Amino acid sequence: MTEVNDRAAGGTGEAVGAGAGAGPGQGAGRPEEGSGSPDRAGGDEPRARPGGWTRFVTARPRLSLLLALLLAALAVVAGNGVADRLGSGSWQDPAAESTYATQALEREFPASQPNLLLLLDAGSRSVDDPAVAAEAKRLTARLAGEPGVTGVGSYWRSGAPALRAKDGHEALIAAHITGEEKAANDTLDRIAPHYRGTRGPVVVRIGGPVAVRSEMETTIREDLTSAEIIALPITLVLLVMVFGSAVAAMLPLGVGIVAILGTNAVLRGITSFTDVSVFALNLTTALGLGLAIDYALFIVRRFREELVGDATPLEAVAATLRTAGRTVLFSALTVAVSLAAMLVFPQYFLRSFAYAGIAVVLLAAGAALVLLPAALVLLGHRVNALDLRRLFRRGPRREPAAGGGWSRVATLVMRRAPLFAAATTAGLVILGLPFLGVKFGTADDRQLPSGAESHVVQQHIRDGFPGTPGGGLEVLAEGRATAAQYAAYKDRVARLPEVVRVDGPLVQGDKAYFTVQPRGEAVDADAQRLVGDLRAVPAPFEASVTGTATVLVDSKHAIADRLPWAAGFIAAVTLLLVFLLTGSVLIPVQAVLLNALSLTAMFGAVVWVFQDGHLSGLLGFTSPGSIETTLPVLMFCVAFGLSMDYGVFLLSRIKEGYDRTGDHREAVRFGLQRTGGLITAAAVILAVVMVAIGTSRVTNTKMLGLGIALAVLMDAMVVRSLLVPAVMRMTGRATWWAPAPLRAFHQRFGLRDEESVAAVEEKVEEKPDDRERGVDLNREPDRDTAGARG
Repeated sequence: MTEVNDRAAGGTGEAVGAGAGAGPGQGAGRPEEGSGSPDRAGGDEPRARPGGWTRFVTARPRLSLLLALLLAALAVVAGNGVADRLGSGSWQDPAAESTYATQALEREFPASQPNLLLLLDAGSRSVDDPAVAAEAKRLTARLAGEPGVTGVGSYWRSGAPALRAKDGHEALIAAHITGEEKAANDTLDRIAPHYRGTRGPVVVRIGGPVAVRSEMETTIREDLTSAEIIALPITLVLLVMVFGSAVAAMLPLGVGIVAILGTNAVLRGITSFTDVSVFALNLTTALGLGLAIDYALFIVRRFREELVGDATPLEAVAATLRTAGRTVLFSALTVAVSLAAMLVFPQYFLRSFAYAGIAVVLLAAGAALVLLPAALVLLGHRVNALDLRRLFRRGPRREPAAGGGWSRVATLVMRRAPLFAAATTAGLVILGLPFLGVKFGTADDRQLPSGAESHVVQQHIRDGFPGTPGGGLEVLAEGRATAAQYAAYKDRVARLPEVVRVDGPLVQGDKAYFTVQPRGEAVDADAQRLVGDLRAVPAPFEASVTGTATVLVDSKHAIADRLPWAAGFIAAVTLLLVFLLTGSVLIPVQAVLLNALSLTAMFGAVVWVFQDGHLSGLLGFTSPGSIETTLPVLMFCVAFGLSMDYGVFLLSRIKEGYDRTGDHREAVRFGLQRTGGLITAAAVILAVVMVAIGTSRVTNTKMLGLGIALAVLMDAMVVRSLLVPAVMRMTGRATWWAPAPLRAFHQRFGLRDEESVAAVEEKVEEKPDDRERGVDLNREPDRDTAGARG
């Protein structure tokens, strides 16, 4: 990171998007020889002039910033209270049979779908003790009279063995709170204080799905505040270390805050016509800070590079937007594409992350490309003010040697390319092997800390009650049937090998329902197999199956059915964007495959840590023994997009080097030299933000934060630094091949800078292309010559 710091004003810059659209001798790479400015590269290339976009964003810089402040203030007002309008996130497919059956049972037979459980602990007494029974009956009657509560039942009212603990000291009151999530939470908040705690001879704890959901939402909101308190000061310190200047370090934070506030306002608007999960707020904070810092980091560094000579602030902004600015735009599009793929899935949990992610990515890029240039024009050379590093630097400042550490890394990797490619690939595959043993499940109370009240209630039920209350399957029967037909159907179901017993039917008009108790756990393999067997049982009526295992089966089916479409969408659009950036057919394929490979460590760690429970004590969570079905999809889309973010910056710089020199190996070395330190610094900062999110007490949020932090670091430090240079060295000049029709397409639509194209073509006319003279462009470049060129 020291190397990154010292190069801040010394001639290195961000990944350049300008002119990445042509082959050698035709591209628009700027010939930067350490100064980063065209006229300093040799004096024969015209300095960048403010173009249309630069004029647009810098014409009234003070007015632009004033409007930004006004919009940020409006966003604060518009986004106020957004967390209160968000739900816990549904993992169900709204079109699935289980969803239909659940909603119908809630409407017709609310007692069949209890979502509120009161656990009554009699201490040393028996639940059949007269005083205990009297208090329990009083609480049951009082709960039945509460507005918004239906289907109240209890052990003392029904005598059902499943509602009494095996030791006889605990028993349950079950009820159903009506209404959507917000209404149900309001009802729970209203009634809970009147039941919780010591009530005569019993101690009452509150659990059930509605209590789990409410406690989870509250915990997430509290944890998000804690994560911001942790992440912001650490991020600011790291930015000061990267930039040196406290003024420059504040700019990325400003962009991030604008992106976060704007996204909150967008989510507030989206909640007016669809459901959004509260988990999406975590992604808003993480990506808002992380991507804003990434984009601002590259733009501010490029701007400072352009100021080294005698460029005016306006000219420096023009050059910055032509190069780093264009690459930021392409990078933002690749991340947005990965996140947009989640819109393919029906679960609103996943769709919520798409809404939040796309909004925050576009707002972060927009702030970096509109507001940041205006601020840079006003600051000018004052962007380097308040250099805090001088407080710790001894002696005069020394510039790093030409090439630097990243140049040496690139040279070493390319010299032993097959070895590095094989070793890193094998290592990543080995780290991902635990994922082969993944077991998918549903999110439940074990997402919460072990001391959370609703978690305690459900754990007592799991450990101490017979038959796993709430873990059964329900069969909704619709259509007229006789008692004999119901009995025949019940007998057929009872003969299934995975069934312990069948209760019911409870008949109401032309509808009825049965409760089927499976053997073993509520969502284990046998229970999931039973779902298919139940659906195959012949019935004289329309039968719909629901229950925890059924929801899991339907959710897995919905994801498996749409996963190829989502993956195909990500791959196709990413291939197109990278082709427009590079003009190569092979590089986009490499980018997609190596990006996917970079995620293996994350998926392996998710299973090894969160499913198998390793490090659960250190990280403070309870392993449910499975991974929630939608989490791998979410983590893939987010991590893949972030990996492509760094990949675009590296590839654009490599493309620039190849356009300038026509030397494939020199281009790879140049690209890694110019972006290695910046990508690593950006990845470390983003990882800090994700780790702060990972301090959450909710297991899924912890998994998301820590898993993506690991993926980002592996991508920056292993894939971008070792695997990409090794693979590109092995593919040689074939890396840049494209058939003639695609070359023509790229010439017309690819990312390029016409001013730089003209300058390079002028140089080509003066000096024949090396390839025309028969020079071997795959040779190992002379170290001194390479250093002079780099």
